[in-house]
Parts: sequence; structure tokens; C-alpha cells
Amino acid sequence: MRRPALLFGVLLLMAGCGDSPGPKAVRLPFTPSGEGMEDAAAAPSGRYLTARLLSPTALRDRPGGRPLHRLGVKTEFGSRRVLSVTARRGGWLAVVASERPNGRSGWIPERRVALASTNWSVHVDRSARRLTLRRKGRAIRSFPVAVGRPGTETPTGRFAVTDKLHPDDPGSPYGCCALALSGHQTKLIDGWPGGDRLAIHATPNVETVGRAASLGCMRARTADIRRLMGTVPLGTPVFIRA
Repeated sequence: MRRPALLFGVLLLMAGCGDSPGPKAVRLPFTPSGEGMEDAAAAPSGRYLTARLLSPTALRDRPGGRPLHRLGVKTEFGSRRVLSVTARRGGWLAVVASERPNGRSGWIPERRVALASTNWSVHVDRSARRLTLRRKGRAIRSFPVAVGRPGTETPTGRFAVTDKLHPDDPGSPYGCCALALSGHQTKLIDGWPGGDRLAIHATPNVETVGRAASLGCMRARTADIRRLMGTVPLGTPVFIRA
């Protein structure tokens, strides 16, 4: 069930959601989904630790180190900010955040968050063009996805789910819904009017599913994306391999 949320226009921040660049940046209104928020209040007993930000804080380059970015309690899409934790050290947490480059963590103080955990994880095999949903390491569901085409390959590494979004326009390049990820496409094509954020989303171009066809995003059939949206909480780790 969706929670009430204000609708607002945002720049098309995600990469690879269209097959070719348009003449100008597109503005799409999104409704952030509240699905998974109950999980963010659970006891941290799962395999992957998550941190829901309780108050604004600086994202630092090391524990107590130089501030890099200011993090608010909500993302740019309006979701509660739930971060995937990769390490703990003396009251500090290393987190995966969209404000950092791919493969680079930032540090936040543990006192600023509510810790939780999840046993869910998402694994994308780029060469097989397939996504596998795992719980406690065991494969629960697997389905085909479109991945980045040659020259704009989907980046590999560890990322995290930052938002669950419902475009107001069902004919949008995202289809019914999208899971925004913390990662960035570093191989943008000349003239691309949008941003560089990666996503796993539905698509009106279902013929591309299972092919190397996107500019970096992963596309799947609507039924598969809806199940994924309803299963994984914010902060779920996403592992993409070549």
C-alpha cells in the first residue's frame, strides 16, 4: 500500500531509461512508495545492516573526517533515507550513498540513525541478463532484465535501493514503477539530457527485456518489477557482476 505523499516534478535523474536522447531534459512527477518502511524499524538481526537517517548529518570521507556532502532525512525523490551499511567502526558507519562515486563509501555517525537489517539481496548477472532475488543467500526468484548496450554497459559493483517510485504517467519510460539505485552510469552518451542514476524499472518496450538494450538501467516486465517492489525494503544491497 502506498503512503500519502506530495507529488512533485523532478529532473529525469536516472540513466538509460530511454533508447535515445531527447532534445531536452524531461520532468517527471513521482510518488515515492512507503513499502518496506516497516522493515526499517525492525531489530538488526539480518545479514545486511541498514541505517535510517533520523536527522540531517554530514557524509564524511572517514570516521570523524572531512565532510563531503550534507545528507537530509529524505532523498531527492522524497523517500525516507535508508542507507546500506558496509562497515562499523567506533560509533561510525560506512554507508553506500548516491552522493558518492561507484565503489566509494561515506561515513556517518551511528547516533544519527535507526539501525535495522534485511536478509534480502538483489543480484544481477550482466552477461546472462538476469536478475536473481535472494533471501538469506538462497535464490527466491529469477527473471530476465535488459542491461546496458555496448558502449553504455551497466556498471558493476555493490549498490543499494534508495527509492521505490511510481511515475504518475503510466506511459513513462519507467512503466509502472522503478527502484532507484545508489549507483551512477559513468558512460553517458553525448546529448543525453537526463542524469546518471541507475535504476531497475518496468518498461513499455517489453521486447528489450533480456537484451543489452539500455543506456545503463535494468528493465524488466511489469509483473516482475511489482513483485520486487513489494518485497525488498529500502537499503537492500544490489550486486551487479559482469
